[in-house]
Amino acid sequence: MINWRKPIIYILSWLQGSKRMKYYNEILKYEKLSEKELRDLQEEKLKKILLHAYEHVPYYKEILPNSGVIKDGKVYLENFSKIPVLTKDILRERFEDLKSDDMGSRHTYKNHSGGSTGEPTEFIQDKDYDDWNIANKMSYRNIVGHQIGMKEVRLWGSERDFLGDKEDLIMRIRNFFFNRKDFNAFRMTPEDMQNYCNIINTWKPKWIEAYVNPIYELAKYADKNNIRLNSPLGVISSAGNLYPEIKKKLEEVLQCPIINRYGSREVGDIACGVDDLRISVWNQKVEIQKKKENDEFGKILVTNLNNYSMPMIRYDIGDIAKESREWGYLEEIGGRESSVFRNRKGKVIPGLLFVHFLGVVMNDGAIKQFQMIQKDYEDIQIKVVVEDKKGFEESKKGIEELIDKAMESKCNITWTEVKEIPPLDSGKYLYVKSEVK
Repeated sequence: MINWRKPIIYILSWLQGSKRMKYYNEILKYEKLSEKELRDLQEEKLKKILLHAYEHVPYYKEILPNSGVIKDGKVYLENFSKIPVLTKDILRERFEDLKSDDMGSRHTYKNHSGGSTGEPTEFIQDKDYDDWNIANKMSYRNIVGHQIGMKEVRLWGSERDFLGDKEDLIMRIRNFFFNRKDFNAFRMTPEDMQNYCNIINTWKPKWIEAYVNPIYELAKYADKNNIRLNSPLGVISSAGNLYPEIKKKLEEVLQCPIINRYGSREVGDIACGVDDLRISVWNQKVEIQKKKENDEFGKILVTNLNNYSMPMIRYDIGDIAKESREWGYLEEIGGRESSVFRNRKGKVIPGLLFVHFLGVVMNDGAIKQFQMIQKDYEDIQIKVVVEDKKGFEESKKGIEELIDKAMESKCNITWTEVKEIPPLDSGKYLYVKSEVK
């Protein structure tokens, strides 16, 4: 079948004054460059935004010379790591000083984080940044050969995306041209999931874009009810960690590559891939800052290369990751920095370990959902949605022993049975949270 939508999308994008299709084509070329060429490209873009920040942003007018990055109007990247880390607290306190004095000409808008740490953060972005970010999202489809205009499904969005007649009309028009159907990720009753399965099997989308936890729930529902789902070219997940157990279940049920996309509202998409995550080095410079040299995981610091209205340089995004040996890649995302436990000796225990305990090793279908909260070093609370009461009671002791072993001490573990553990407003599902500072 001829894909007539693709040229129309290009034309409509051009008529709207958008550069996203232009940037999309540039990214397709970037993906074929050598490592040296990509390093040179990133360095050039980094120098450009640093110089802009020095000339137009009050905060960086002060910070960059003091760090030795700007001297006599020239950029010295060898001092880049001396730039103080931009934290969420600094972003709130120096908000006005972080605005570029020429942002009035850049078609700016306010955005904010989903507040998964409990403290939503506001920031400024602009049209050019948005065009780069959308172009980058579009390029991920090439991993599995999906083309713009082919059928796609999105299991997506917070409730605000589905409110208001005007928004609904705009969404319907956009979905028509992109050949897309939207499923509400916050409406996941058995009836809803049955309907989603029916649409996937009758409409046969070639691409599924989804929040991690909702697509996981849909896959479990299909598996439990012996529903064989039509296989798309690929599934791309975001808004949460694609833990190995989740990825395995999705691969079994959907029989296609499962792509892990990592990003944030503050800087957009950062990295994507089926195995190791390829960083979008034309959009972001990423650093992994470790507390100790032999640590596996470190803080993710991101410098966005395209937001000139409010440059974010060495921004502490609040997540941790393991760096790949190959330049331009991340081996593993550890999740929120607050999603790792620490014992009294200072040892870091990744949340993934506990997800594995409760989700796989000691769970034979007894626990439907869970959430672990470290209140203090040896004080751990676990909320559970129980599917099989007897099985749950039989597995509790084993889980507690594994937790004690991982924490290297005897823990006070409190279990609380609940009917539901809702996702955050951002759509992310918090499996593990530490309140230990």
